[in-house]
Amino acid sequence: MKKYKVILLLVIASLSLNSCSEDKMDEINKNVNDPLDVPTRFAITDAMTSTAFSNTGSDLSFYTGVYVELNAGGFGQMYNAETRNGEPKNQTTNNNSWNSIYQTMYNLKLIINKCTTGEEKGNYETLGVAQVLYAYNLALLTDMFGDVPFTEAFQPGVIFTPKLDRQEDLYKIVFATLEDAIVNLGKTSGYENLGSQDLIYNGDTDSWTKAANGLLARYTLRLSFKNPNYAKVLDYVSKSFTSNGEEFKMKNSNIPNPYYQFYVARKYLFASKSLHDKLTAKNDPRADGYFKKIKKTPTATPTYEFYANGVSPQSQTYSYSALQNVNNPIFMLSYHELLFIKAEAEARNSAAVTSTASLIAAVNAAFNKDEAINFSTANATNYIDALNITTNADLLKEIAVQKYLAFYENESVEAYNDYRRLLAMYGSAAANPIQLANPLNATQFPLRLPYGDSDVSANSNVKAAFGDGNYVYTEKVWWAGGTR
Repeated sequence: MKKYKVILLLVIASLSLNSCSEDKMDEINKNVNDPLDVPTRFAITDAMTSTAFSNTGSDLSFYTGVYVELNAGGFGQMYNAETRNGEPKNQTTNNNSWNSIYQTMYNLKLIINKCTTGEEKGNYETLGVAQVLYAYNLALLTDMFGDVPFTEAFQPGVIFTPKLDRQEDLYKIVFATLEDAIVNLGKTSGYENLGSQDLIYNGDTDSWTKAANGLLARYTLRLSFKNPNYAKVLDYVSKSFTSNGEEFKMKNSNIPNPYYQFYVARKYLFASKSLHDKLTAKNDPRADGYFKKIKKTPTATPTYEFYANGVSPQSQTYSYSALQNVNNPIFMLSYHELLFIKAEAEARNSAAVTSTASLIAAVNAAFNKDEAINFSTANATNYIDALNITTNADLLKEIAVQKYLAFYENESVEAYNDYRRLLAMYGSAAANPIQLANPLNATQFPLRLPYGDSDVSANSNVKAAFGDGNYVYTEKVWWAGGTR
């Protein structure tokens, strides 16, 4: 009998424990180092970091830099990109970037919702910042991949195969989101200023507003083949940066520059002969400053060894960038880019414009950009004057080329976007002011990047659009004259 009483007491104790301590057990099992919900001031920091490092500065920049020949892919996966060996059209090529952009946008959407209708309603500073980053990432996504899932995306467990939205419609959302951001950044918020949680502007909403206007200028110019509005571009420029100290960039001692990291880890990217030839043809002072000499043998005299784009053999014995530095910024929108946007908009707005003043200002900013090496001793006025630009058409072509040269090495995504836009505006590769050397471009220039494997494998809509991947060589994105 005593035995059964003991068993009965144990059963009662067990029932009592299960009935009254389930909430306690949930609390005990909660991982405090992996919270499901955090204040937006902390979540926004992660979104800034992923936007700059993972989305802007890494794989997308490495690959597009090879395609537009700011860099040359001399080894490994970059050599495959250089020689069009699978990399440009494989669904696995840009899967990491594809996933990262979507994850960043999902996190930003949560922040926006929380600051709009959720528990932090009225947190206008964080809301405005999140909207700038959201619009930037959406533009990055559709610029690289064209039509993509969006309006039906970000609904896990509800919609498993979201449809693809047209790039034309996505750009309307980009503009609307940036305009909303500017309004919200101008409101008074009762919440604590982001301060040091803001790794880009340290909680300065005026700077975020200038960045939003700069992005509006960029994206308005981006649509110049479809819907030119150069007066509007200039209006946005007038409300944006006035110096390189206001640039939209990530520069933080705890966040290493991706190009530096990639070189240290892989040594896959080298000095492009195509780029060097363009510089030397203009007696450009950057012809030497951009590159490092190397020794072919331990006792040899250091020399330049340039990779002939699409032609040279796979090797790790080529010259490389002289700009590489762990502390270099990751540019989302630079001051020199803004000035080149201004120069082009002025020249396109009136065929009577032949003055090189705005071009000189842009080149001077490019000579003095925020990287490990600057070219402050070079005289931008003398440099441009020596090119003897006398017509509006020549001015426009030189603006395009100088902007391209200024994008070396870590603004490759925008160089790629510009090349494709100009391809549409000038009608052919032969007429494009930016001339590329890789002979494979005749039939295999990547007009867009392939969708990521995660969705090609799981979403029938994306799989159908992907096909066999060859569309990257034949289908232009909408703003460059395509249909998707």
